[in-house]
Amino acid sequence: MVPLAGILSPGFAPECCVGRQRIRPSHNIEEIETGESIREMKLDETFKLLALPVLGVLLLAWMLSRFGGDPNAGSRSAPFGIEVDPFGIEFIKVGGGTFVMGDSSGSAANSEELPATTVAIGEFWLGRFEVTQAQWFRVMGTNPSQYKDPRRPVDSVTWYDVQDFIKRLNERVKDRVYRLPSEAEWEYAARAGTATRYFFGDDQGALPRHGWVDQAGNVGTRPVGLHDANPWGFFDLYGNVWEWTADCWHDDYAGRPRDARPWVDERQECRRRVMRGGGWNTPPDLARSASRGSYPADLNDVGSGFRLARGGVRDKQAARPR
Repeated sequence: MVPLAGILSPGFAPECCVGRQRIRPSHNIEEIETGESIREMKLDETFKLLALPVLGVLLLAWMLSRFGGDPNAGSRSAPFGIEVDPFGIEFIKVGGGTFVMGDSSGSAANSEELPATTVAIGEFWLGRFEVTQAQWFRVMGTNPSQYKDPRRPVDSVTWYDVQDFIKRLNERVKDRVYRLPSEAEWEYAARAGTATRYFFGDDQGALPRHGWVDQAGNVGTRPVGLHDANPWGFFDLYGNVWEWTADCWHDDYAGRPRDARPWVDERQECRRRVMRGGGWNTPPDLARSASRGSYPADLNDVGSGFRLARGGVRDKQAARPR
């Protein structure tokens, strides 16, 4: 089991202004000997008017590449919709498919990720970003975070705290059912159709572009969405905060379900829950798509956060221990 020592709004919105300049000739029209100058001025005006929509299209294309990623990259099961809920939480709709979960290389160093297992995933929605402190405050009226900033992910929350948050959301938003993602759903979305160590390939040196990891000292989290998204448009899958999932901890994948259901123990209470993604001070090798960690469900470490899921499978809600 990977020990998790203390390990956070959506990006920035570029500002753009295009002004329309009015041309005022400095001479009397009668002084123009031919019509050439008038035609040139009209062509100049027409060019500027046509340029405005072109600039708008280019700006839109840039914003889509920066914030949404390529929805067709990586797999035929790519996401095909984005929705914002009443609390400002953005969700991406993920199409179903199959993938190999775990370490397909069979490395003994990653025994917790073995045996690699083919898992079938149904359609579901997943949070585009980690839940921020502002979103937590809107629902709970408090902010337990150590590294306070409304744009950063909420931290210092236990698994049971997250269940309380989800319960309140479901009470206030009747047409949606919120939950934590299962461990399989998390890895499926993180991989985004890839089979490499990271969703961008195997080059560990490129990790700083995609996640806030491997930071020394008590520097803490950063606002969500500052790094590049994965091919399906999800941000901060590597680093910032470890993300709670619905699954109980198991030492390896022997006997795990072959579908997206959370792997829980029906006969006894699950004291440890799986966490994914790594935190701000996690070494790069523990912030891979397949990397796993766990915490006691009642531990509120400064590196603990989460992202929400909706639809698809339902996790079994566990009562907070007395």
